[in-house]
Amino acid sequence: MSENKNQTGSPNVKKVRDFCGTRKVFLIISLSLIAVTILATFILKINVAIEFKGGTILNYKYSGEIDENGIKSSIEEIIGTTVKTNVGQNISTGDSNITVSFTSANGLTAERQAEITDMLQEKYPESGIELIDSNDVAPSSGREFFLKCLVAVILSAVVLIIYIAFRFKKIGGLSAGVCAIIALCQDLVLVYGSFIICGFEINSNFMAVILTILGYSINNTIVIYDRIRENRQIMPKAKLQELVNLSCTQSLTRSIRTTITTVATMLIVTIVVAVNGYTSLLSFTVPLIFGMTLGAYSSLCVAPMLWVWHNERKAEKD
Repeated sequence: MSENKNQTGSPNVKKVRDFCGTRKVFLIISLSLIAVTILATFILKINVAIEFKGGTILNYKYSGEIDENGIKSSIEEIIGTTVKTNVGQNISTGDSNITVSFTSANGLTAERQAEITDMLQEKYPESGIELIDSNDVAPSSGREFFLKCLVAVILSAVVLIIYIAFRFKKIGGLSAGVCAIIALCQDLVLVYGSFIICGFEINSNFMAVILTILGYSINNTIVIYDRIRENRQIMPKAKLQELVNLSCTQSLTRSIRTTITTVATMLIVTIVVAVNGYTSLLSFTVPLIFGMTLGAYSSLCVAPMLWVWHNERKAEKD
């Protein structure tokens, strides 16, 4: 069904919101959030996971109840560094497990490993503590994984710019693609900021969130560009700001509904995860909620506004 049009040729919209008129506000919001991220990076502690820094992972099985904090403190006294512990259960065997992990440059010697195990068995004799697995993680493997993900992001950005340049060439596709990538970079920086502020580890979940938001945010932006292209055909004489304001207004309801649906789903997952104690998944679900919200915001309020600013500057020079 074709859209109804008014006498000027523009599709009927009850109220066209002035997105372009408030772009300075959007700029201030974006710059403020980026500034907070930069400050958080220098002020707060950045928790880099063991797979990126290198270290040792010890996995023990036990029976009955155990003092997790006591084990953590005892091991920290022996090795002299911060230790992370995680209590769980082996699904296949039903045994209770406690995983001990800490960063170290040279790994853990057999003598020091035996010293830790003996100490735990002596301190908790009724728990039947037994070492079932130990691994030294080389930081080179984590760096290699990180670099591969980084290459994937860069290649995706290049392909997206080329794709948008060809698909939207009638409205200046190359500049539209670059503006979309700039908005995407803002989203990724702020998602990184959410990890820092929330105290989550920079780990494989971080890379998973980054890659997820990359696709989500770009898809939203392409929807906006589609609207702009369609409205350009309907309103060939419309001014640029009028065109963008109308297109963003038409896409606003769709963006809000999509974001609410996806965020609500992830919020339910987050609550279930938190209630059941699977806290390791919180570093995926919480930043993803933040990133999805940012993706909707940048698609409506950042990428199109940058594109308008670029074209206005270009027109002034011409």
